[in-house]
Amino acid sequence: MSFPRFARWKLKLSEWLPIYFTETMTPVERRNFALSRRGVVDPVVVVPMTAHAAFDKACSMLGIRLCHVPVDKFTGRVDLQAMRRFIDKNTCLLAGSAPNFPFGTFDDISSIAKLGIEYNIPVHVDACLGGFLVAFAEHSPALAHLPPFDFTVPGVTSISCDTHKYGYAPKGTSVVLYRRSELLHHQYFCSTEWPGGLYATPTLSGSRAGLNIALTWATLQHFGAKEYARRANLILLRTAQLADSVGKIPGICLVGTPEVSVVAFSSNRFNIHAVGDCLGKLGWNLNFLQKPNALHFCITYNQTADGVLNAFLEDLKIACEEVAASPDRGESSKTAAIYGMAAKIPDKGIIEEVAHLYIDACYSMPTHT
Repeated sequence: MSFPRFARWKLKLSEWLPIYFTETMTPVERRNFALSRRGVVDPVVVVPMTAHAAFDKACSMLGIRLCHVPVDKFTGRVDLQAMRRFIDKNTCLLAGSAPNFPFGTFDDISSIAKLGIEYNIPVHVDACLGGFLVAFAEHSPALAHLPPFDFTVPGVTSISCDTHKYGYAPKGTSVVLYRRSELLHHQYFCSTEWPGGLYATPTLSGSRAGLNIALTWATLQHFGAKEYARRANLILLRTAQLADSVGKIPGICLVGTPEVSVVAFSSNRFNIHAVGDCLGKLGWNLNFLQKPNALHFCITYNQTADGVLNAFLEDLKIACEEVAASPDRGESSKTAAIYGMAAKIPDKGIIEEVAHLYIDACYSMPTHT
């Protein structure tokens, strides 16, 4: 590296500071470890069905088979017995979420790690969403029932955490930590025969700007542990309050177990996606979920201000009443129609083609006549 100070920042900040979230999910190190030490020739990664789609993306890029394990329909946690059944001689990685993106639910990391020890398989913890909250929260009742998920758990070999979420660092920074440096070495790439000289990189990316590394380090220093703890405790408090209030609205039921910053909810009386469309018109931008159809509210520090959640709850009640009173209970709303159509199409390749067309439209240049 041409700038020694950036190198020192990088070493202080993490063992690996990837540029994008997907890089922290890329199981290249686990694949290489399995190929070199366990003789695996057809590597397989086993994750909960609620694991972030970055796992799908990474495995697709690397030619790794990905198995999605069902989750409990009430708790949203991965079915451990089902996960055991997915394990075979080619499994190179087990993973769990702390918490998952759709429902904000923690998987039972300790039990997943026991499977990893039993079958000699590395275990990765995706703490990208909630890592900075749980790590800094202090004396929060919301954390009292959560099982450990970090390196205090035997069998956990790597943990990822997004500094650009609740670490408030620039978008495009994420951290992955390894229990042992031996594992870190398996993600390195080195070409010794290139005419251009020796070429070695620690990540999938080649040359990288030092800007985001410096900004991330500066952000961590600016906030400090006390401010991160204050914000984390406030977010956890507001999440518990929101979950309790949402669950009391007629026609609404919580999905999964809201434990950190995400509250997911659905309805068996009306189309919940139609409720999301109504909330959009009222100025609220929620995430639309599927399997099951649901919405989720991800609480950030901005939403902890006095009056914000009360305003949301009032608008949520208005939206629910409006959809429930409609003749078709929201089935013909814009988003409800899209997800309803997608669910009825047996060939998911068609849905992918539609998604490709959408991305093409985003990249297309206007025509001039």
